[in-house]
Parts: sequence; C-alpha cells; structure tokens
Amino acid sequence: MYERHQRGNANRMETGIRSKADAHRLCVSAHAQKGGMRYGRFDPEDRRSRHCPYLDTINRSVLDFDFEKLCSISLSHINVYACLVCGKYFQGRGLKSHAYIHSVQFSHHVFLNLHTLKFYCLPDNYEIIDSSLEDITYVLKPTFTKQQIANLDKQAKLSRAYDGTTYLPGIVGLNNIKANDYANAVLQALSNVPPLRNYFLEEDNYKSIQRPPGDIMFLLVQRFGELMRKLWNPRNFKAHVSPHEMLQAVVLCSKKNFQITKQGDGVDFLSWFLNALHAALGGTKRKKKTIVTDVFQGSMRIFTKKLPHPDLPAEEKEQLLLNTEYQETMVESTFMYLTLDLPTAPLYKDEKEQLIIPQVPLFNILAKFNGITEKEYKTYKENFLKRFQLTRLPPYLIFCIKRFTKNNFFVEKNPTIVNFPITNVDLREYLSEEVQATHIHTTYDLIANIVHDGKPSEGSYRIHVLHHGTGKWYELQDLQVTDILPQMITLSEAYIQIWKRREDEETIQQGA
Repeated sequence: MYERHQRGNANRMETGIRSKADAHRLCVSAHAQKGGMRYGRFDPEDRRSRHCPYLDTINRSVLDFDFEKLCSISLSHINVYACLVCGKYFQGRGLKSHAYIHSVQFSHHVFLNLHTLKFYCLPDNYEIIDSSLEDITYVLKPTFTKQQIANLDKQAKLSRAYDGTTYLPGIVGLNNIKANDYANAVLQALSNVPPLRNYFLEEDNYKSIQRPPGDIMFLLVQRFGELMRKLWNPRNFKAHVSPHEMLQAVVLCSKKNFQITKQGDGVDFLSWFLNALHAALGGTKRKKKTIVTDVFQGSMRIFTKKLPHPDLPAEEKEQLLLNTEYQETMVESTFMYLTLDLPTAPLYKDEKEQLIIPQVPLFNILAKFNGITEKEYKTYKENFLKRFQLTRLPPYLIFCIKRFTKNNFFVEKNPTIVNFPITNVDLREYLSEEVQATHIHTTYDLIANIVHDGKPSEGSYRIHVLHHGTGKWYELQDLQVTDILPQMITLSEAYIQIWKRREDEETIQQGA
C-alpha cells in the first residue's frame, strides 16, 4: 500500500502534477481531447462548453496589433500567438513552445492565433468559443461591407476608443517611430482620397492578383490595405495607429531608399510609392491601368526646342536654328502629379533687417502649363526650351510645389508662400482648345495639404485634411490631431496638395 502511494507521488511529480486541482485540470483536459476532439477538431456538442474561466484576465488596454507579428523570444513569424493578458507575442502552443512556457510561468492563459484569429486557453490547450471576444478580432483584422464603405463620407459621428478618447475614423494620428513623418503625411493624404481608400478597404479587390514567384512588391499592397482599414476602423482600442508594418514594407521594397530612422523627402516618397503601388497591382506604363492611374493619372503635351550654345556668334546661332535638330518637337506624356516652380526667393533683407517672405498666387505658378510659357532647362552639355499643355485632367490632381533646390554643396529651401483658394479652382484655360469641349468638369476643390516646416534636411511634416462627412478641416502632425480654420491653411509653406475634381454641381465645402 505504502509503495503504491509513493509510486503515485513519483508519477505526479514527473508529469508536473503538484495538487489535486492540477490532477483535475489534466483529467478535464484529457477528457476534452478524448471525447471532445476528433482528428484535431471539436465536436459541435463540445463547442457549447468551451467557455473559459480566464476571460476576465484579458487586458484590452495593452493589446497592440500594429507591430510586426513576430515571436518576442524566437523572432519567428510562423504560428505566432498574442497573449491577451500582457500583449506580448509568442510562438506555438505545443508542450515546449514559448507560448506554453509563458502561460505556465506567468499564469497568463488566454491566447489569440494572429493568423487564424482563433482563441485558445493554455496550458490546457483548448479553443475558446465566446462572442465577447469579437471586438479583439475586429481590431486585429477590421472588415468593411460595401454599404459601410458607401456611407463613410456621409458620417460625422465620433467613435470612442477603449481608453475613452473620441476620434473621427480616418482622422487618426500616425505614430512617428523616429523620423518617418514624411511618409506619415503622404499616407494620411492618400487615405483621404475616397476612391483609392474604398478600393483598399475591401481586400477582395486585390487579393486575387497574380504576382510572379518571389515578388516582394505585393507586400506593399497588402500592408497599405491593412493600414487603410486600421485608419478607418470605427472600433479601435486607441485613437491612433502605428504604421510600423507598412513602413517596414516600404524599407524592404524600396531597397532602403526610404528609411524609418532618417528623414526623407515627401515628394520623392509619393512619386516612388504611387508607381510601386501601380506596378504591384499589375499595372504597366502604357496599356494596363490600375486604381492608382484611374484616380491620379492625367496627360499633357511637352514641346521641346534645343537651343544653340550661348557663347556662339549670333550668325552661327541663326544658322543652327534652321537645322531640323533645333526645331520644336512634341511628345504626349502621362503624369501622376504636376511640379509647380516657385519664383526665386529674395537674397537681401529689407530696411528693418528682416527677410521679406515673398508670396505668389497659385495661378501664376500654374501658368507653366498654359501651352505658351517657355522654361529653359539646362543639362551638362545642352540647353532646351520647354512648354507644357494639359490634355487630360484626372479625377484627383496632385500639385508638388518645388521648394528645394540642390547644388554641389547643400540643399536650399524656398520659403515663398503660395496664395491659393480652398475651393473652386478652374483649370479649363490650361487645356488645349480641342480638348476643352470634351472636358465638362474642370473645377477642383482642395482635400489635402502637406506642409514642410523648418530647414531642408531636418524639418518636419504636417498635413491638413478635409473630413468629407463633417466638411471640417483637421491638422495632423504625428499623433496630434486638431481642427483648423480653412483660412489658416493658406498661410503655411504648402509642399504637396491633392485636389478633387468637382463632378456635376457638388456642394461647396463648409468654411471655404
């Protein structure tokens, strides 16, 4: 009798059973595996009894699904689970896995598989079926119906985050990890372009696109879609989003041309991102279109005339101008954005020893595209005169105001303020005459304005965006979101602007 008792104690120690409660738990678990599971699946009858006694230990305030889904110990991205008590990520749920060890060591029992979106109780290792956990899966993977997407620009209702703060879906701060505010501003601007946003809110629009094996560029599409859905999620746990995974995809796909830790240029990033997104969606330069070209691509004619060298005698210049090489040529070209050149900033101070900040009307710098204004372009060997005329206006038009000039020694910033109206900018006069008749709508309203403050290399970015549902303007700088009067927008050093073409007789924005 005594020997049998000792053997029983030894067996319990070997299997890690220290109490009757542990023995009972293992007995229940064994029963679940024996009677409740068949070939690794739970019976329908057993599903009803999968309520976990540890659900009240879940701490929603520490849950953050914005970061890369890597195990915090092995750094593997395979089979990763989130501990819903402390928010950390661990790999596996088997007997010697990191998640299992964590559950025994810290008595954290509720875990979520970040890929399958299933909940498990460890170390007992059974699936938890409970409708009260749906808010967690929705934060991890928000989904939108066609009806919800259609109503996004009609809603002015504030959402309440888990921590009690209120926010407008879409007008949400993005975390500046170190020096990525240049990318944040561009991503915020693009997230407020309705057709582009609507396309990426619905994953079915792009998930079946076939890409060649080993192509990493499609990661950009997936991450951008995930970021869109998080920014517009009306049931977020917090009133801001971290673009960590999106920016890691940018670093990888741009071959480190754009970094999280080093300030970049907003226009360079916008240009690369739109073209990379277009290519990743299966678009080509000429024939195959995508949502990117449908929204932003316009076309123009470029007239080019070669100039003789300025040091040549006048007679020789006249003779050269008769050659075919020096005759004007015309090519049709497409564009994703228009670059507007600023007049040269004054070098000298005024009588009060203060630099005058020059101002220029928007229509003055738009004259570059009227088909008449000529601009000289110098290369290392040759000089050219060019003029531009628009032939097709896109539904959303991007202006990039050229504030930075590079020379051999440093980058210089032009502080000129551009005076522009917020609404009702008519671009009909910049279209060629034969095209004007086919363009019914040529009036544009501003919807996003990216500003660069400070010095060229170490400045900061902020953005003004229009919330379509309320008709109000908001300023976003990293995590800060404040409302702003439309009159204040024109006083900033605008760098990138997105304008929306007015279809039919749309209502004019409030406060314009």
